[in-house]
Amino acid sequence: MKKVAHKVSLISSLLMMTMAAVGQAQPGGRRGPQVVSPEVLAGGKVVFRLLAPQAESVQLVSPDSGGLEAPGALTRNEQGVWELVYGPVNPPIAMRYRFNVDGLNIVDPTNRQSSEANGTVFSLVYVPGLKFQDVQDVPHGVVAEVNYYSKVLGRFRRMHVYTPPGYEAGNATYPVFYLLHGATDSDDSWSTIGRANYILDNLIGSGQAVPMIVVMPDGHVAQAGVPNTSGGSFEDEFARDIRPTIEKNYRVYTDRTHRAIAGLSMGGGQTLNIAFGNLADYAYIGVFSSGVFSMGRGGRDGRPQGPGWEEQHAARLDDPALKQGLKLVWFATGRDDFLIETSRSTVAMLRKHGFDVMWKETEGAHWWRNWRSYLQEFTSMLFQQAAPSSNAHQ
Repeated sequence: MKKVAHKVSLISSLLMMTMAAVGQAQPGGRRGPQVVSPEVLAGGKVVFRLLAPQAESVQLVSPDSGGLEAPGALTRNEQGVWELVYGPVNPPIAMRYRFNVDGLNIVDPTNRQSSEANGTVFSLVYVPGLKFQDVQDVPHGVVAEVNYYSKVLGRFRRMHVYTPPGYEAGNATYPVFYLLHGATDSDDSWSTIGRANYILDNLIGSGQAVPMIVVMPDGHVAQAGVPNTSGGSFEDEFARDIRPTIEKNYRVYTDRTHRAIAGLSMGGGQTLNIAFGNLADYAYIGVFSSGVFSMGRGGRDGRPQGPGWEEQHAARLDDPALKQGLKLVWFATGRDDFLIETSRSTVAMLRKHGFDVMWKETEGAHWWRNWRSYLQEFTSMLFQQAAPSSNAHQ
């Protein structure tokens, strides 16, 4: 009993010493102020806070504030907590952000929500209020991080895969939708800042979309600042590694009728390359804020250097048999988007070759609030019994 009592006394002493050391780590031997950040308030306001007693300046920086009041300087209180009330935000948004502390960008240390980009990471805040992208009381699917070996690039890679509610418990086969991200993003982006899984959950739960598997790969063959030593392209990796990995490991249909592909910005250009390079494989094609980037660009005399995209794909563009199995070609771009003319030119070129393109010009610019809406609208048209009516063209 004496040995047990001695051990209990020793453990108690160690705990007291540890707690005292923690208290002494703060000025005055007390814990610092507890910080909550971000805090979403009623009316669409967001409060950002950071405990940085020694900092001289703290700024909020975000790539997603377009069209809203720009993020700015936080104000410090007597306890060393910096604070900024942002908003009201209307329409409600998902927003990536970081703090710039005396010139150094950092994530919010009290926020567990994050979004990866190509070469960096952001903290993430969501202001609810748009039902189609909010978390609702419906059955929810699963987003998995899937690692695979890329033979094209000679290294392990990652993609995110959404499986619809009930997939794990059953043995049904599903259509597959490949969803590509933009130039500064990563395979993490569509399921974080893009809220793709919640959009799919809500559409499927309300009967507005067919249950499907959504594949969100990494469209970059190298991280920002790191050279691609393999020389392989994303389009090649997609054909030789990504699609085969999905078709081998998931219960997906492998025919054209049950396969869709779409992408935003850079991913929209990749979508056009992949889909029109293998037009017999895709029944649904979506292009968000994008087009054929090379259209309208050329050398000093204004003419393209070498065969242009249209010339390279001429045989498929003019093959009437390939058009027969094509259910949907859908484009959408904001009128203030810097790629609006690229989109318009691409739509005109495809229509010239006899494609029945659905074209939608919306409000807004090159931002995620548009792309989430485009995803919701495009996904609701996939894998339905009948193709959309041509009177929906704009």
